[in-house]
Amino acid sequence: MINIKKFVKNAIIEDNGRGDLFYDVAPKGRFTAKVITKDDGIFAGEIYAKALAKTEKFECRFLKHDGDKLKKGDVIAKLEGKASILLSSERTFLNMLQHASGIATMANRFVSQVEDLEVALLDTRKTRPQLRDFEKYASRVGGARNHRLGLDDCLMLKDTHLRTIKDLKSFIKDARKRISWVTKIEIECETFVQVKESMEAGADIIMCDNMVPEQIKEVVEFRNKNYPNVLLEASGNISLSTVRDFALTGVDALSSGSIIHQATWLDFSMKFD
Repeated sequence: MINIKKFVKNAIIEDNGRGDLFYDVAPKGRFTAKVITKDDGIFAGEIYAKALAKTEKFECRFLKHDGDKLKKGDVIAKLEGKASILLSSERTFLNMLQHASGIATMANRFVSQVEDLEVALLDTRKTRPQLRDFEKYASRVGGARNHRLGLDDCLMLKDTHLRTIKDLKSFIKDARKRISWVTKIEIECETFVQVKESMEAGADIIMCDNMVPEQIKEVVEFRNKNYPNVLLEASGNISLSTVRDFALTGVDALSSGSIIHQATWLDFSMKFD
């Protein structure tokens, strides 16, 4: 919660600059307002908005909560406070809710395509700088699961890493001695030959990168027969139109940056009563 408080405070400072020019001339007294959605989707951002309301000292009662479905015209929240405070907080308040709800909505669209299958839908590290916690929180609200939050979560060897490694098996053996005993090693593979080499070298997770479903099915069959404890992740070219085809290959997880970086904000507005 400390990070959330810092996040919302910095967001307010960014928007207010040296001070909202309306602040000193605003009418006195308390006013009420409501936040309305102009789009259908999935709501997210509640915990951030509540932290902002607490920081800026205005009352906020949510009628919709994280994960709830939204229909155009729904009232999301009712607010009460000084006009100067409500108006200086308006843009930041709405931006957070619109951004988070857009990601949650996109994540939900992906999840709905594969919810009857035993596969995890993962987001990626393709997030906006300084917004990773916020965007990955919104992704979870929509039903997706988080992949790595950072480089310290898992030792992942992508194609760029592999170009620096001469002997993969020896590298992994040495790496095991230096990383935490509970930390997994994941290797990105683009061919079946790389998959076999990586499994033989001791990888915990194989990412089938930019493979077509037919190739991935071969990898799944090989894994099931020879290395049943290795987890398989498919990534690359996974969109709303293809996600189910990839899920049906039998992999354990699918990862797609589109969940976050292709999400479109929902349209919310604040109206004074």
